[in-house]
This record gives sequence, structure tokens and C-alpha cells, in this order.
Amino acid sequence: MKNNMHLEFTSVSENEAFARVTVASFIAQLDPTMDELTELKTVVSEAVTNSIIHGYENRQDQKIYISCSIEEDEIELVIRDEGIGISDIDEAVQPLYTSKPELERSGMGFTIMENFMDKVEVVSHPGEGTTLKLYKQLKKSKTLCN
Repeated sequence: MKNNMHLEFTSVSENEAFARVTVASFIAQLDPTMDELTELKTVVSEAVTNSIIHGYENRQDQKIYISCSIEEDEIELVIRDEGIGISDIDEAVQPLYTSKPELERSGMGFTIMENFMDKVEVVSHPGEGTTLKLYKQLKKSKTLCN
């Protein structure tokens, strides 16, 4: 069975926790491990924070969109903004790169996403926004039988 949800919210930092918990609640029906759930929540936090800080440059009157689909034990997570976009994706995904060094950002957001997900796709165009497509296959829980 395929199941999906869509979420739209304003680009205020307080909504980062809302997005993280909402996605985690939706994913819970797959009975993920605590590690898997923590990793997915971290990925959502990183992506939403990137949209707020980098995509919208902290403008609080914009929208962030999240879609999540599950089928079997596979998750497809799409997080999109309509912000300033990324002019050089190859540079932006490099560990320690940040476009906001004055904010003392670590530049590890994309690296964290790539480590916690099976596949990460970044589509972005300057002036049009950024879409992240993130994929994760959950481990099937093993039941012990006697």
C-alpha cells in the first residue's frame, strides 16, 4: 500500500520542530527503529533550517512544502522552498561549505542528509527555489521465532 501526506507551513524557525514531529509521526506507521526515526527527524530539521536561513534568508512570510510518501518500507521525502535558490549545487553540498559564515554555520547540513539517507537529490535554480528529494529504505524488523 502506498500512503502519502503533504504539509505546508510558514518559514518561521518555530515550525522546524513542527515539521520534524509531523514527519516522524507519519513515518511511525512503518515501525522504524529509534535510530532510523532520529535520523529522519534530523534530516527534516536540516532541510527546513536550510530553507529558512539560506533559501528565504530568514524572511518569515514565505512557505515551505513537505511531501512524504511511503510504500512498503521505503520513504520518499520531498522538501521544497521558493527562495533564492542555489547557484552552485556542487559547491553547496561540499562538507563545511556555508553561504552564511557570519552566522557561524557549520556547513554540514547536506553531508548529514547524505549520511542518513540512501539517496539525496538537489534541484535548484537561482531565484526559483530549491527542492530536496530524499530516499530511505528502512530495515525490516526481524522477528525471532522458536
